[in-house]
Amino acid sequence: MCALIKAIDHVQVCIPPGNENKARKFYSDILGLPEIEKPDALKPKGGLWYQIGPLQLHIGVENMTRELGKRHVAFEVVDIEEARTLLNQKSIPIKNETPIPNVDRFSFRDPFGNRIELLQKVIVHPKKKA
Repeated sequence: MCALIKAIDHVQVCIPPGNENKARKFYSDILGLPEIEKPDALKPKGGLWYQIGPLQLHIGVENMTRELGKRHVAFEVVDIEEARTLLNQKSIPIKNETPIPNVDRFSFRDPFGNRIELLQKVIVHPKKKA
């Protein structure tokens, strides 16, 4: 199956009906993501779309429970500490994630309970032999 999958095109998280303005405030104003226009055929379903480099983030509308599960999107950032500072200034609670090799990361929740992970890959230089 893996040979058939070329790349990730988009990730979708969800918001309850009627919350597009609240989502736009978070994703556009706080995170600074550029919103793109949805195809006309999908506009009646509500929601928002964002372009992030070659990928898209789709904010879909559905009736949601309050369960805070593992659903998430992970964004690679240029400077993890700058991102942490920005979110702290906006009073967004941050959760330090379990450490994994060569990655600095943390997560937070959007206003709808979707988990967002930010990560920065750490370049490890091999030690020179003496």
